[in-house]
Amino acid sequence: MNIREHTEYIEEQILSPHAQLSSKSKGRARPERKCEIRTDFQRDRDRIIHSKSFRRLKHKTQVFITPEGDHYRTRLTHTLEVAQIARTIARALRLNEDLTEAIALGHDLGHTPFGHAGEFVLDSICPYGFKHYEQSLRVVDVLENGKGINLTAEVRDGIVNHTGENKAMTLEGQIIKYADRIAYINHDIDDAIRGGVIAKESIPKHCLEILGKTHAERINTMISDIIYESASKDMLSMSKDVYQATMDLRKFMFDNVYIGSIAKKEEQKAQNIVSELYNYFVKHPESLPDELQVCLENSDIHRVVCDYIAGMTDRYAIHKFYEIFIPASWRKA
Repeated sequence: MNIREHTEYIEEQILSPHAQLSSKSKGRARPERKCEIRTDFQRDRDRIIHSKSFRRLKHKTQVFITPEGDHYRTRLTHTLEVAQIARTIARALRLNEDLTEAIALGHDLGHTPFGHAGEFVLDSICPYGFKHYEQSLRVVDVLENGKGINLTAEVRDGIVNHTGENKAMTLEGQIIKYADRIAYINHDIDDAIRGGVIAKESIPKHCLEILGKTHAERINTMISDIIYESASKDMLSMSKDVYQATMDLRKFMFDNVYIGSIAKKEEQKAQNIVSELYNYFVKHPESLPDELQVCLENSDIHRVVCDYIAGMTDRYAIHKFYEIFIPASWRKA
């Protein structure tokens, strides 16, 4: 028995009957030889962490566009907070932590520059539409390394079904929907208070009474509630009061931060950058990077340009905009 097989044996002994065992994975689209040390889900986690798409998340907007303060969240720090919350829930429920972590780390790989502002633009102008969760799956299936990173079915399913009305086929995947919401509601409150967008006193009092008055208290309440409500069950849930308070807090954030606040005043400029770059590259495919020229042989120009722009960081998109549309200063030869 090698190390991987021993790990799989331990999973069978200690995990919940509702957990997804590594040894029972539905496998990969392209079969591979098993690793002697790592389980399939551990390999997926490592592939995501070592991907270029994952590294680019550090310069992609969470809420504040290209923030100057060192402590504002980016899409990368959001992803790490989601992974931490998700692992805590998975461990307490004796679910597969490695699968949970892999899905959490990969769930936002397809996010655009400038956050949901960029997503909105691409969805409105690309003939194929655009949803970041679908793009995240496209990243791991097709785009990363030019051929995808061949993840297991369970990780792929969790990535594409982490938001909205979609439901992942594993409990580990379903955790990410809760962990994502817990993370962004609470860290966005923290950032919005730091940025002077909202005041602590403006947060709905009934939410604070139920969930807690501090950042740590609210996260602890939400996580603990999921754990106690879901223990020994084949589904995840929150208690009625905590769920309602969480959703009320989410609505408060949409009303006061996500839509029309001073934190979003630069969004129109960001959307213009995405729109202008898209239209330019569609009209001038010869200006695309060399590695994308090959893609044009088998893919529509709109698909290639959409993939290119979606993969940009905030600062790279701004750089390309300046390079293409802003005149350079004349210098004497």
